[in-house]
Amino acid sequence: MVKSDKINTVDLDEIWKRFRPDLEAELKYVVGRASLPLYNMMRYHMGWIDEFGRTHEGTAGKRLRPLLCLLACHALGGQWRQALPVAAAVELVHNFSLIHDDIQDSSTERRGRPTVWHVWGQPQAINVGDAMHALALSSLLRLEDTGASHTKTVRAARTMGEASLRLSEGQYRDLSYENYLNINVNDYLSMISGKTAALFGCSLEIGGVMATDDESIISRMRSFGQNLGMIFQVHDDVLSIWGDESTTGKSSVSDIQTKKKTLPVIYALEKATGPDRERLRHIYQKETVDRADVEDVMRVLNKLNARSYAQDMSKKYYDEALAELNALDIPKPEKAELEAVASFILDRIY
Repeated sequence: MVKSDKINTVDLDEIWKRFRPDLEAELKYVVGRASLPLYNMMRYHMGWIDEFGRTHEGTAGKRLRPLLCLLACHALGGQWRQALPVAAAVELVHNFSLIHDDIQDSSTERRGRPTVWHVWGQPQAINVGDAMHALALSSLLRLEDTGASHTKTVRAARTMGEASLRLSEGQYRDLSYENYLNINVNDYLSMISGKTAALFGCSLEIGGVMATDDESIISRMRSFGQNLGMIFQVHDDVLSIWGDESTTGKSSVSDIQTKKKTLPVIYALEKATGPDRERLRHIYQKETVDRADVEDVMRVLNKLNARSYAQDMSKKYYDEALAELNALDIPKPEKAELEAVASFILDRIY
């Protein structure tokens, strides 16, 4: 596993403890206490209850995007609690996309337990995702209640709307790539810049907007976030193949079985020659991929050092992220915290 070059002494748990309670309270406020089962399905996906409505702990997700939004606001001298409504909105958009993504990929597990659609069926899961997206906009528009100006509220809404559209465009590309073999690395990078990186960039940009009117600072924060999103997705591709299932909460063969064009696979399809190339192309044109096929794909990936290639790509985006961060004139402690989160994204095991 590629590690960040710098040894970071920042305690990530302390960052989480500082922001997480208020963020979680905000999210629960936005979802509300309505008794309609639709909202229990949301609460289940968010990790607060089990499928029977009982309080549940431990599967709420990392909350990286909203935490980065709040960290950016704080680092630039803003009042981070003022940004809680939009941080919650970003997390709800992210989770709406996960619910729909699980349906589209036929994924039966997320975070180590059954997905919403697998428990309640696809039609209701679509409703849950749609309702969560609607709640995200409602949450964002509460910014003015916390003292944000109308101008900043509109800017945040536009930024989140644009990111949501880019996310959907990226997901479209991701799904369409499953049917094509001639996808290259540039196609992949374009896809993840929307599917994953757009919402990271949005989170940091809005955090910046809440703290300053300096567009050059906001732009660097957005670029920092965009690079973090690229790291996250490339590293996610590595974990989806070589990660520990008990840690990631996801099957290590599902992406290969569903013929996902992850970076290691695209690299292998480009670089494989002779019988390996023929075998890979045959597998990725099959209707159904079986266990023997998965083993053959893994053999070729390992032979071509596809894992190292992807990890080197993650490190490249990490270096670009730090270059953007280091160009910002912000206090060292706050900069160190943002760098610590970047290092976590690069080195994470789940």
